[in-house]
Amino acid sequence: MELGFSTMNTPEDVRPDVLARALEDRGYTSLFIGEHSHIPASRRTPYPSGGDMPDQYRRMMDPFVSLTMAAQATERLQIGTGVCLVLEHHVLDLAKSVATLDLLSGGRVLFGVGVGWNAEELENHRPDISWAQRYRATEECVTALRSCWTDHDSEFHGEFFDFDPVWSFPKPFQQPTPPVLLGTGGRIGTEHAVRWADEWMPMDVALGNVPKRIAKFRDVAADAGRDIPISLVTFGDPTPETLHSYRELGVVRCVIGAARDGWNDPATTMPFIERYAPLVAELA
Repeated sequence: MELGFSTMNTPEDVRPDVLARALEDRGYTSLFIGEHSHIPASRRTPYPSGGDMPDQYRRMMDPFVSLTMAAQATERLQIGTGVCLVLEHHVLDLAKSVATLDLLSGGRVLFGVGVGWNAEELENHRPDISWAQRYRATEECVTALRSCWTDHDSEFHGEFFDFDPVWSFPKPFQQPTPPVLLGTGGRIGTEHAVRWADEWMPMDVALGNVPKRIAKFRDVAADAGRDIPISLVTFGDPTPETLHSYRELGVVRCVIGAARDGWNDPATTMPFIERYAPLVAELA
């Protein structure tokens, strides 16, 4: 099982190039960066974990610019969005950004996507997409992106995305496309992961009984004739025993760092990475 790391990517955090080099030097295989283009000041949508929303959400930098720095500073480290809120981008711009990053990095992009948790944030970008439609619209968006990445004359005609034939270049380095990792954990998200994702990447805390939910997911995927790799994003500071148990479940990648102790203090980042570095070889 591979070990990756996730950062909130604020201006106060360890710079993406410095962080990426440190991860690669210690054997970590991936760096994931999430995104919020903005946080609506209204705050009508409650923070999913309850309580006050951590201030880092207001200060997240652009993931694609940061991942470009990470790619430039490394040779092997995979660079992932964890997750990209695809409905907050123009689909043709997003196709070019992902393809360019994959091309320049030599095929190291892991394209994690999600539907988000803040209803007003989606409204600001796409008032034509209701909150209840976000899963279906995300599926459409990814389908349109794949057309841009694979077809010479790309076109798409759907309910939420519609464009006549276009020339969308460059194409990604990875063929046919960078892997799409769907970061959802609920029933609807599971159904979508089975239908159109290349990998499933839920957060472990969202699954409850992790072994049971993973077994159920595999059953549903098997019924659909699919064998889908599973990554887990850990919440907090997982014990070595927990990580080994995920390895025994056949999880291909664990991404640590989300909501870790001291995650709002950049001085704790390097010690955290060092603490888990000996597990990289153990889990491989």
